[in-house]
Amino acid sequence: MAVCNVVIAGAGIAGIEGLLRLQRLAGDRVRVTVLSPADEFVYRPLAVLEPFSRDSLRRYPLERLIAPTGAGHVRDRLVRVDPGFALVLTSSGRELHYDALLVALGAGESNPYPHAALFTDRNGGETFTSILGDLESGRANSLAFVVPNCSVWPLPLYELALLTAHRARRRATAARLTFVTAEPRPLTAFGQAAGDAIERLLDSAGIHLRAGVVADVPGPGRLRLDDGELHADRIVTLPRIIGPAVPGLPAGTDSFTPIDDYCRVPGTEGRVFAAGDATDSPAKHGGLGAQQADTAAAGIAHLAGAAPPPEPLMPVIRSTLLTGDKPLYLLAQLVGGLDWSSEVREQPPWPAEEKVVAEELGPYLAALPAGLASRP
Repeated sequence: MAVCNVVIAGAGIAGIEGLLRLQRLAGDRVRVTVLSPADEFVYRPLAVLEPFSRDSLRRYPLERLIAPTGAGHVRDRLVRVDPGFALVLTSSGRELHYDALLVALGAGESNPYPHAALFTDRNGGETFTSILGDLESGRANSLAFVVPNCSVWPLPLYELALLTAHRARRRATAARLTFVTAEPRPLTAFGQAAGDAIERLLDSAGIHLRAGVVADVPGPGRLRLDDGELHADRIVTLPRIIGPAVPGLPAGTDSFTPIDDYCRVPGTEGRVFAAGDATDSPAKHGGLGAQQADTAAAGIAHLAGAAPPPEPLMPVIRSTLLTGDKPLYLLAQLVGGLDWSSEVREQPPWPAEEKVVAEELGPYLAALPAGLASRP
């Protein structure tokens, strides 16, 4: 059988996870090209620690990272997919033919509140370090953490609030901290046990929780809530996540790429798959993106004649909540296609050093030579 040409567009967690799973399942039955303008893979799940510990990000030279898999790297950007001719068109005018395509481009970001500081895993360290400096110098005495009422993964903001409170206690910094979310309880996706546990953590940390409240930020330092206004010297929020609207592929709500239970993109004859934040999955989480990539890789391996038909995706969200003290480990699993079953653990049910659980990527990074990763 002929070798199957596979293009993986994107080199984040989902892209590299898909590459590693595909190599394990299909080996030399596939020829893989990673299409990405990046020259490095940045492991960002611990970015929330960057304002408190500057060595939280790890960077890997992309070509050295993927070289052991035998994949090639085209340093370019996807601009269009032509499913009829099975082509990927790039910004430099190249045409890449594929037998199977995995779209793992990630998503765009925008600030839902222009008058609030934005914490992201790309520049949040610098932004929030400045806010911490204002609190500790007395230039600011109050800080509000606001979860936007849009497509967003809120867990990092809870971590940021708890880590800030922990640091304030250690340094005897007087600061009034408020957490605002439209969800009726913290992290609704993880169920009542997680919500109760986080409420207790916030309360013991001295953080005032305003749950079930839709907020707006009409001006600097102003929070407009359902029941009135609240002042805070500094306001921090998370980015609204925006789908990539890949030309040539269908685009669902907010331009996210729709996928079925096998991570296939409709209308592409079963040859285009998608994983990660680019998809229309309501939860935007690195571990879920890795599971989608594993499912997509199984489907591609089947197309290549190297594996049996894949099982449908059964998502499990595994998250480590950093608190400044002992972490909490949160699990949520979709049951029966409708309801989420969740639990909270105090002992790590996965390797403690893995903030995002990715079955291929975690062990692969752990086995790399120590000098390969650099830190800012």
